[in-house]
Amino acid sequence: MRNDDYVSRTEQPLPRHNRRDPVVHSGPSERWNGPLGEVALSAFERDGFLWFEGFFSQDRVAPFFKELEQMSHDPELLESEGVIRDPKSGAIRSVFDMHRISPRFDELTRDARILGMVQQLLGGDVYIHQSRINDKYGFQGSGFDWHSDFETWHAEDGMPRMRAISASIMLTDNNEFNGPLMLIPGSHHEFVPCQGATPDENWKSSLKMQETGVPSQQNLQELVNRGGITAPKGPAGSLLLFECNVLHASNANMSPWPRSNLFFVYNSVHNVLEEPFAAKRARPSFLANRETPEPLHLYDPYAQLR
Repeated sequence: MRNDDYVSRTEQPLPRHNRRDPVVHSGPSERWNGPLGEVALSAFERDGFLWFEGFFSQDRVAPFFKELEQMSHDPELLESEGVIRDPKSGAIRSVFDMHRISPRFDELTRDARILGMVQQLLGGDVYIHQSRINDKYGFQGSGFDWHSDFETWHAEDGMPRMRAISASIMLTDNNEFNGPLMLIPGSHHEFVPCQGATPDENWKSSLKMQETGVPSQQNLQELVNRGGITAPKGPAGSLLLFECNVLHASNANMSPWPRSNLFFVYNSVHNVLEEPFAAKRARPSFLANRETPEPLHLYDPYAQLR
């Protein structure tokens, strides 16, 4: 039987406990090998995320939103498993495998500024575990319940350790009215086991409305009382880097303005997936990359000209 430091999805509730992995994985001698200074590294260790308002110019991200709009009219894509529809409106909720669907999005995964920070935080080479766009159309987009991504990836994908980071790029303005991402600062320091077995093929329903893998209200209350809730807001082009175990959620979009955020999940090449820890079978590859990981290299726009 495998040793499991992060047991979850049990019949009886289990107490939360301190994480058993570092937050910044670079060793003392490699800690400074990257663009982040001590203030940013300490903030990431303390809060579990870093926020960069206006990281990209709006002109830089506009083509990505335009391409997403074109995808919404592609009948073949709309019928694929990787497109998840909103349970209420039927509008696009998520599109997965964006880096495989679009060369433009693939190039963005290897942006030098993002990749440098992620490699510094995760202590070396990384690959894309998952990529997606989460959409909330005006007056339509449903919310996402509180959860830790790692709890899901560990239970249903077999990610062994907390050594992954999500980079979320805002393709539209995120404001207090259109359902921005909410995080509980400091919640990444503890693992919160969830109660209830994983249903077979849980992903088919959980990507529309998550019920399994949601922390208890008591745990959420205690963690919020300690760390509060923050919702980074800013213009299109802003960037949020957040640790895989930070508890986060978002409300429904009650405004007429769309909210579209792009997510790249970077996982260490030393943290490849095993068999799921609390599910009968692994989720499809568009949700969890199970291939032998190839480390990402910086995008070279001149490679084809040589």
